[in-house]
Amino acid sequence: MPEEKKKKKVSGVCSQPLIHEDIVERVQKKMPDENKLYDLAELFKVFGDSTRIKIIWALFESEMCVCDIAYLLNMTQSAISHQLRVLKAARLVRYRREGKTIYYSLDDSHVQQIFEMGMEHILEG
Repeated sequence: MPEEKKKKKVSGVCSQPLIHEDIVERVQKKMPDENKLYDLAELFKVFGDSTRIKIIWALFESEMCVCDIAYLLNMTQSAISHQLRVLKAARLVRYRREGKTIYYSLDDSHVQQIFEMGMEHILEG
């Protein structure tokens, strides 16, 4: 039987300290400022809750009121309202009032694109 090849471990550390200044400089020029990166990190934190993900998924399909979302997810209206406040603050959902009922929907097509790209990534290979 042929001898099995030994796999080399990749340590993530440069074996020789060498800075590729041209690459670093080019990337540094394109790097957004710290505040923009912080805002982006905060946006992705909002996606870090499965209840909020379920709400976004539901709103892909239809505009819904709190009562409908709570019934769909088998949760209290209070819990759903709390999550909707987070989603509104992140500008991921919007609302409109019709009489005494408030209907929620996705804020814009970017929300669905972000979500779909995430799903595509986890479903590949």
